[in-house]
Amino acid sequence: MRAVVFDRFGGPGVLRVAELPDPEPGPGEVRVRVAAAGVQPFDVAVRQGVMPGLPIVFPQRIGQEYAGVVEKGDLPIGTPVLGSTMLSGHATHVVVPVANAVPKPEHLDFATAAGMVAAAQTASGALLELDVTTGDVLLVHAAAGSVGTLAVQLARKAGATVIGTASPGNHDYLRSLGALPVAYGEGLVEAVRALGRKVTVALDAAGGEAVAQSIALGVPGERVGTIVDDAAAAGHGARVVRAGRDPERLAAVVAQPDLVLPIRGYPLDEVAAAHAAVESRHGRGKVVLTPM
Repeated sequence: MRAVVFDRFGGPGVLRVAELPDPEPGPGEVRVRVAAAGVQPFDVAVRQGVMPGLPIVFPQRIGQEYAGVVEKGDLPIGTPVLGSTMLSGHATHVVVPVANAVPKPEHLDFATAAGMVAAAQTASGALLELDVTTGDVLLVHAAAGSVGTLAVQLARKAGATVIGTASPGNHDYLRSLGALPVAYGEGLVEAVRALGRKVTVALDAAGGEAVAQSIALGVPGERVGTIVDDAAAAGHGARVVRAGRDPERLAAVVAQPDLVLPIRGYPLDEVAAAHAAVESRHGRGKVVLTPM
């Protein structure tokens, strides 16, 4: 198989594609031929060496989410699946427990399915922890990213009004998702107030000033959640809402045929460019590798 590895911590240029033996599934596992693999900020942090506690051994593999077809093991050959893995998804093949392999719905192509894995679990889990419901006015920071894109849509389905922060070039996109757009950065608090909606809950997928801005808008700390900025949460009495992996919750989200997630695809050999795109923290939707 071909797999992305790195031999030292650093920038995207440390990544390379290596030829490795095909992995063999054990009892209760399947080998999946990967059609698409999502790239997320976690992968960037692993590559940079800023994720303490992970068992890193060079040459180290990388990648947390996949979609593909069962090739061997304890599910029928040819079954299309998606799901989470750990430091192994950026490859042509991955071995995963059967319990973590979610059937891919027919309405999803492989790239979108892979792109939804982490974003769907993170967004849905955060909204559950923040108890977003009918009548809420939710402020989503970084609403055009993958987590933000799904959080906007899921919150709208739950009956909430959604305000989303993004660069002006993504404002029409946010409107298409049903959100009221505002520009991030200086002046955000005033721009949100000018909409005439009282924000009741906030989800931060951006970091920086997002938690402080949410508090300044009068949102109670227990209803301000961040997935990226633990220090800001601690400093402002907000919450870290980094929900764990849950195949059942993932299956429930991807089963919804009307959800939208734009995909930016890169071949496996262009993994450095894919990581650079994620690391830039700009762009719409999800970056995905396409090994096949």
